Amino acid sequence: MTTRSSTPSLFVTPVAVFLLLLFICPCLPGGLGTATPAAAGLIEISELLAHPEQYDHQDIMVTGKVMNVQLATNRQGQPAYGFLLQDQAGTLKVVSLGQLEVHEGDQVIVEGVFSRLRQVGRTIVYNEIKALSVKPLTRLNPDFVG
Repeated sequence: MTTRSSTPSLFVTPVAVFLLLLFICPCLPGGLGTATPAAAGLIEISELLAHPEQYDHQDIMVTGKVMNVQLATNRQGQPAYGFLLQDQAGTLKVVSLGQLEVHEGDQVIVEGVFSRLRQVGRTIVYNEIKALSVKPLTRLNPDFVG
C-alpha cells in the first residue's frame, strides 16, 4: 500500500507573500485599516513612469530589484544612499538618509514620496522616490518565504 502526501507543493513568489500579508495583517504599512495611499497596494513602476504627474509628491509603495547602490554623506555629515529600483518595466531612482540595510540585487519594497522632477543646482532629477522605508522581501515573514 502506497501513501501519497496530501500536502500540495507551493511555489510562492516574494510579491505574492507581500500581497497575502497586506490583506491579512492590518498592522503592516499599507495594510487594511490604514488611510494612507499605500492602502491601495503596490504601484507598478510602469504606472509611475506612465503617469508621473498623478503621483507627484504622493506617498507610494513599489517593489523591484536594487541596482547601482551608491553610499554618500550629506552636508551635515549624516550617512545617505541612493540606488536604482528596477523591474521588467523600468527604473526609478531611490534616495534616503541613514544606513542602507539591503544589498545589490535584493528584491525590496520601497515606501516613500515620489517626485516626478527635482532640481539640484543645474541638474534636474526625474522619477525619484525619497524613501521612508526600504525592506527586503525575504525579511517580511521568513515563515512564508521559501
